[in-house]
Amino acid sequence: MNSVAFAPRRPLPGLVEPGLPATALAPMQDVTTLPFMRLVARHGPPDWFFTEYFRVHETSRLDAPILASITENDTGRPVFAQLIGESVADLTRTVRELQRFPIAGIDLNLGCPAPKVYRKNVGGGLLRDPARVDEILACLRAECAGRFTVKMRVGFESPEHFDALLDSVNRHGVDLLSVHGRTVREMYGPVVHYDLIAHAVRRAQCPVLANGNVTSAAAAQRILAETGAAGVMVGRAAIRNPWIFRQIRERSAGRPVFQPTLADVRAYIAELATATADPAVPDRIQAGRLKKFLNFVGVSVDPDGQFLYQMRRAEGLGDLFAVCDKFLLADGHAAEPFPDEPHPGLIARPNREAAACSLYG
Repeated sequence: MNSVAFAPRRPLPGLVEPGLPATALAPMQDVTTLPFMRLVARHGPPDWFFTEYFRVHETSRLDAPILASITENDTGRPVFAQLIGESVADLTRTVRELQRFPIAGIDLNLGCPAPKVYRKNVGGGLLRDPARVDEILACLRAECAGRFTVKMRVGFESPEHFDALLDSVNRHGVDLLSVHGRTVREMYGPVVHYDLIAHAVRRAQCPVLANGNVTSAAAAQRILAETGAAGVMVGRAAIRNPWIFRQIRERSAGRPVFQPTLADVRAYIAELATATADPAVPDRIQAGRLKKFLNFVGVSVDPDGQFLYQMRRAEGLGDLFAVCDKFLLADGHAAEPFPDEPHPGLIARPNREAAACSLYG
């Protein structure tokens, strides 16, 4: 590996296996809840977790379910609290509140590409205004008694402000930078600018995590070699494959890499069902919640996409589990290996991602 080691001003939390590239589960709204963190940890935890973002504005308060992913977290792994907002006063107030809890650090979201987010000039929208970003970083660095980290994209429309943003990261002593190698406008398109992540690795004075299409342990190895990053941040690939962090460590260490079977995937789906269960809501709604995760799992089940087709049309949990059993357990499927990568041409969220031609952030 060509990963780069740094000595941050505030040492980062310990790795699962020192000497190997760092891994982190990317913050994903409505996904990286406490039950999902626990589930991933059981299959081989990342080095670090990041919460869903706390929305910060004039009347905001700490969201109780997100806060629970910090205060009730029993995974044994450090958890960074992510914020999204643009009001310096409200961001600093929220940092003070969060520092009363057992967080690994504060993370600022400068990358969310959702139009409803960036139109409010938060998340990826702030990348249009590097002077404003510099002001926010200065204030948050002054307020953070512990670690302060940033997750960002390479720009909004283009990388024209990328160097200025990286210089702000250096100027204000950011302890860890996660770089998603696309612009905000590129959403989750097919191209990831690993050359720009490599540029960030060279220019930044802190460790850099590479983010973008880290779909497997083999992909992580290629990306680390290409960018020289200190580690990788994995997003929706971890929904499809909760063993990915274990696999990255095994491959990096030259050990045999765990290969899940379709039976393992069926057991994982049962765990997902438990993690998303809510007896207070109708069966149909519970099935709908589980389908959001199965959309990602399903892109590696069969190359023809029949699992996705039939799963999406299941009426309730019973029908949904019957489809899972048919494709994952029946007719000798149980012992088949679960592919490391998605099958070409299959899309997890057709309505949102068909135009982007990609699944993974």
